[in-house]
Amino acid sequence: MKKRTLFLFIIVLAVGMVLTACGESGKGSGGSSSDGGSKKEAKTNLTLGTGSVGGVYYPLGGEMATLWKNNIDVDGFDVSSVEAGGSVDNIAKIQAGDYQLGIAQNTTLISAVNQTGDFEGKEMDDVVVLASLYPEAVQVATTESTGIESIADLKGKKIAVGPPGGATREAAELVLKAYGIEDGDYEAYEEGFGDAKGKLQNGTIDASIEVVGVPSSSTDELQASTKEVKLLNIEGDALQEVVDNSEYEAYTVEPGTYEWLDEPVQTVTAMALLVGSKSQISEDLAYDITKTLVEKSGDMSIAQAKLITKDNILTGVGNLPIHPGAQKYFDEAGIE
Repeated sequence: MKKRTLFLFIIVLAVGMVLTACGESGKGSGGSSSDGGSKKEAKTNLTLGTGSVGGVYYPLGGEMATLWKNNIDVDGFDVSSVEAGGSVDNIAKIQAGDYQLGIAQNTTLISAVNQTGDFEGKEMDDVVVLASLYPEAVQVATTESTGIESIADLKGKKIAVGPPGGATREAAELVLKAYGIEDGDYEAYEEGFGDAKGKLQNGTIDASIEVVGVPSSSTDELQASTKEVKLLNIEGDALQEVVDNSEYEAYTVEPGTYEWLDEPVQTVTAMALLVGSKSQISEDLAYDITKTLVEKSGDMSIAQAKLITKDNILTGVGNLPIHPGAQKYFDEAGIE
């Protein structure tokens, strides 16, 4: 009898340990879950994915993190802004639970929602919009000393096409293809904007294609060091082909956008968005994040911050999914 009682006790104890272990593994640690994020729990200690040093995402992310920490009073609240691969990387890592916030192009999020391009066959149902930030331009930069006059001249050249995991690579291929330049017709350098600037400056590469907020500090720095930066036009039939085959829209970088720019440059644009996890950011915290960003954007020093306003906060969002907390703020503020 005693042996049977002891045996039953061991069985009950073992079952209890298994159930406890299962319960622990389901807690919201911020890691990935196999069901696309449905078991992830809300957090207050957040990670914000940005972009490479030399672009706008990286410094803007740092300033936004500081803005939120200075203005949001929630127990355990913190935001760590980290260098990341850019739009594609940030969206994928939010879905996986590695990041809770990120900056990404609206064109890239459209691909994620539609499961096309880099996201073909991949469910990205936990990534939602919190705010629209500023317009980004596809900027094709070279120097006068290369002798390059147009994008068509880039065939056979060495071109920086952006870091892996960013939206720039896709944009670069789209633009080059519109000019009849295919993979293999040029030497691609997968560089962050800062590294691309250095290689263009020392002549290692011939041109750099970037999707960046203008004015770009790295482009200004390149001009300051070389005095010969040239921005190439995307124009004519090639411009129409890019617009027809993507979510980009025609855009003009006006003279004076850079102090040294004397003539307009025709290109295309997308909107940079603040995106986040629907499951790992609570409705109340998402409300605070969006409200603070819109109403305190003037506290940031970066040039693009002046474009973060109530009038522009939904530009480029269209039918993309919005976080319920951000939507609550939009409704309250009468923003449509």
